[in-house]
Amino acid sequence: MNLKNAHIIITGGSSGIGKQTAKQCVELGAKVVITGRNSEKLKVVANEIGAIPFTFNINEIDNIILKTKEIAKILDNKVDILINNAGIGGNFDTLGNINIKDFENVFSTNVFGLAIFTQELLPIFKKQQSGTIINVASTAGVKGFARGTVYAASKFALRGMTQCWQQELRRDNIRVCLINPSAVTTAFGNEERTESPEEQNKLRSKEIADTIISVIQMDNRGFIPEVTIWATNPF
Repeated sequence: MNLKNAHIIITGGSSGIGKQTAKQCVELGAKVVITGRNSEKLKVVANEIGAIPFTFNINEIDNIILKTKEIAKILDNKVDILINNAGIGGNFDTLGNINIKDFENVFSTNVFGLAIFTQELLPIFKKQQSGTIINVASTAGVKGFARGTVYAASKFALRGMTQCWQQELRRDNIRVCLINPSAVTTAFGNEERTESPEEQNKLRSKEIADTIISVIQMDNRGFIPEVTIWATNPF
């Protein structure tokens, strides 16, 4: 798909992978709406990279229908690409110290909000009989790890949903791809939401954005169901 003049929504677009992907899409000529919870930060980032800011907390399930209509209107009810990037880590703890609130907090963003938001945009994709949905998961959705019960479970759920959507939407020419980044130097897990400094042996947001762009730019007759990105030597 050619990104020039494409209409794109990127959730969690004010930092890290979302910001870098939005920046590269804008540079390629796309019209990009980025969402995030912090309106001031979102406006600054949008102005910096040439995107359109839209303040939106995807875990507020009751607001999703209204917010989706508002975003769609900004893009003239045309959405070529949805990049579901917003996600949280929550409380990383061992079995024996987990409670239901831990699950509700993480799943409301990583699974429930993401699924309902995508569903609300689906009529646009189906009317167009085209579109690309990118779900940003994690290597934690492929293999669990100690203290990762809640987070890994949410990403395994996202992987399962992605596979279901692939089967459901191919007849409508809608491509659905799962992106599994390994550890990336971003603001993820940082309460101040400040970006982590780059490390020579760690992935940057750029490597993930490059992968997303590559997946999107494949001719529409084909799609990549899932791709995992590892640092070459993180040790």
